[in-house]
Amino acid sequence: MEQKKRKMTDTGKTNWESFKVTGDEIQAKIKEIIKEGNARRIIIKNEKDETIMEFPMTVGAIGIVLAPMFAAVGTLAALATNCTILVEKKVDEAGK
Repeated sequence: MEQKKRKMTDTGKTNWESFKVTGDEIQAKIKEIIKEGNARRIIIKNEKDETIMEFPMTVGAIGIVLAPMFAAVGTLAALATNCTILVEKKVDEAGK
């Protein structure tokens, strides 16, 4: 079951959200995050809080990044049990 934790940071115009997911849920959650369209960077950490994957989500690189990223995430899903997905998001002009 996915757990969502929103944490605002004082790093300018971004905030971070974290999601606890199982290996089976990783790929679906990544697709959902990308579909929302406001992610700048996605970081996947293992149970030991070690970064195991990190993807920048720049607008120009989205098409180039998606195919290899989904292949890598699919491999990770087969090996992982519990992970945390950290998402750096753009903050809209109202600061939300």
